[in-house]
Amino acid sequence: MDKKSKKRIDILRSNLQRLRQQLSGAQQQKDDLEESQTLIKQIASVEAELQSLTGSQSPKR
Repeated sequence: MDKKSKKRIDILRSNLQRLRQQLSGAQQQKDDLEESQTLIKQIASVEAELQSLTGSQSPKR
């Protein structure tokens, strides 16, 4: 794995952590269901990209 891929993986992992925190907050507020759905889609997208970069390894949570 080259430097660029490792850096991208680090960025994706930090983004994933931030998105999960935002989702947790959005679910607690329950005033905007659309925001929760958007965050869930973004998390799925980041997880898919992370999965493709790491190959068959599962992303660390």
